[in-house]
Amino acid sequence: MTGAPILAMSWTNAAWIGATSISAAWINPAVIALYLVVLLALGLYFSRRQTTTESYFVARRSIPGWAMGISLLATIITSLTFVSYPGSAFAGDWSLMMPGVMILIVPMIAGFVIVPFYRHAVRMSAFEYFGSRFGRPVRVYAALMFGVGHLAKMGFVFYLLALTVNSITGWRVESLLLLAGAAAVLYALVGGLEAVIWADVLQAILLACGALVAVGYLLFLPPGGPAHALGVAWHAHKISLGSTSLSLHSPTLLVLLLYGTFFYFQKYTADQSVVQRYLSAKTDRSALRGILLGAALCIPVWALFMLIGSLLWSYYRITGEHLPAYVTKGDQIFPYFFSTHLPAGVAGLFLAALFGAAMAMLASDLNCLAMIIVEDGYRLLRPASPDRAQLRVGRIAVLGVGAAALAVAWALIHSQGTALALYYGVMSVVAGGLAGLFLLAFLSTRATPLAAYLGIAANLIFTLWATLTASASVAARLHLPRFTWHEYMIGVVGNVVLLLVGYATAIIAPASRAARNGLTLWTWLEQRKREPVDAQTVAASPAA
Repeated sequence: MTGAPILAMSWTNAAWIGATSISAAWINPAVIALYLVVLLALGLYFSRRQTTTESYFVARRSIPGWAMGISLLATIITSLTFVSYPGSAFAGDWSLMMPGVMILIVPMIAGFVIVPFYRHAVRMSAFEYFGSRFGRPVRVYAALMFGVGHLAKMGFVFYLLALTVNSITGWRVESLLLLAGAAAVLYALVGGLEAVIWADVLQAILLACGALVAVGYLLFLPPGGPAHALGVAWHAHKISLGSTSLSLHSPTLLVLLLYGTFFYFQKYTADQSVVQRYLSAKTDRSALRGILLGAALCIPVWALFMLIGSLLWSYYRITGEHLPAYVTKGDQIFPYFFSTHLPAGVAGLFLAALFGAAMAMLASDLNCLAMIIVEDGYRLLRPASPDRAQLRVGRIAVLGVGAAALAVAWALIHSQGTALALYYGVMSVVAGGLAGLFLLAFLSTRATPLAAYLGIAANLIFTLWATLTASASVAARLHLPRFTWHEYMIGVVGNVVLLLVGYATAIIAPASRAARNGLTLWTWLEQRKREPVDAQTVAASPAA
């Protein structure tokens, strides 16, 4: 099938679309164009303030806590949630939502210490902490691992955005990737983090409203109404949370919760895009409230999009409607449905929200990675460089990072499986053990750079072995024992290996008392007792 979706549908659907095609032909594109113009105008408005690296990368530490929290929500949900969560539920069940449960538990446990600690321990980069604790090589390693992981994430977002438009129009995915890349890089160059955060607020509200509208349509559109639609999905186990088996060999509930614990602990301790939001808030208290607000809002939004996937499965099962030949992946189902069943204008608003969310998230990550290149690369090589030169390097870095992310998306075009499952698998491997590295740095006063080096080496060796031997044929060819647990466990075990090897080294060869600094949990708590830090402090004060 090479034509537009209207040629691939049943006669009934074709008649419905034919009756509204004239209005849809101009209303939907007009809504999308208007929405993108608003986003670009927002970026242009804030671009006048982007005159220093602090304004460009941390918004002059002036963002209200509630806006920062909603921005965090928009950054996390993005088009991965919009497309891949319904696709995952349509193809399977709700099990891939379970790692997300830990997004609320982790900050409730650690946020009260980590948020104020970071705001007073670093200037702009989360990896300054690793450098202050273990030296420059560890700082560079942490920044590099984070950069590789975020490039993978950006590649997935570019890919899903192009796949969505492809499922609606049938246009070539490769051409759409280039168009999306050009738009995202332009938006990132125009505005700094301040524009990104306020655009995120708009995205989050629009996406949440769109999800509620979609659920309403899917509940009342099929014959039999909500009870029938929910009943069909329930009896087919489409709302199941996954297997409760204690096995680690498949994506059971236990595996997903373990993965989510380390994934989100790493996100709140060694993810620059999140730490940037800590630093952008006006006060310590507003930063903490924003983090908790963003985490609390993520779970109901994820549940809504999972419910959409289950209801989509019920709809096509109940009505017997056929999907066109080019809709071959679960990730294409939701975009195809709203483009063919929602009224003109409403469908355009969904597409506009998807474009906007992808652009805002990509702009945020481009800004984030550009800041890492400046702070953890350029400033280390040229510490005396003027701020203006650093800002110029940051803008150039946006272009390079955008091109690299497009290359990742290009490689995903012919991949198999849902994007959410692929994303979890890739992020588990490239995480670099940063959660374990943070725990070693933050919990052990005895840990030395040697402990960090040996822990990192052990993690890399384990990750390489587990990744290679996950395939039985490769393991047999290399004459190595297999890693038989599920691939999501690679990142979990890698973090544990790094922490245990590093801690054992710290016990055998501890740092001298004179060499211990005030950058651990215990010394931080003691410092807070002796010299209470005003919770209303706006500016961070680098510990180094």
